[in-house]
Amino acid sequence: MSPDELADLARLRRARDFMDRNYRDRLSVPALAERAAMSPAHFSRRFRTVYGETPYAYLMTRRIERAMMLLRHGATVTDACFAVGCASLGSFSSSFSDIVGESPSQYRQRDHSGLETLAPCVAKRATRPLRTAVSS
Repeated sequence: MSPDELADLARLRRARDFMDRNYRDRLSVPALAERAAMSPAHFSRRFRTVYGETPYAYLMTRRIERAMMLLRHGATVTDACFAVGCASLGSFSSSFSDIVGESPSQYRQRDHSGLETLAPCVAKRATRPLRTAVSS
């Protein structure tokens, strides 16, 4: 791998880490691309190549992951939606269902007591939502 490619990966990682820390905020591809010192189109292409999903899909997956944790701990669907930075309950519920495979209400009502006995790092991995296919 060339030094330029390594530098690109480091910049992409910084942008991804920024998304992980600031998932509640309104984040745009141009602002993330600027953080990675890339054009928006180049940033989107490289991000998808490296991480397997678009920046927006990655951000929504992280938001849903955090919402799942809130729902497991008793938050209402509305509270979880707004706590993770989504502005619309309808689009949140739709995205949640697409990623998790069930509605936020169904997920919240499910028994999650088995996760209490797992180490936090194992529970996090076991509950991480995974997209099955990269959307076009």
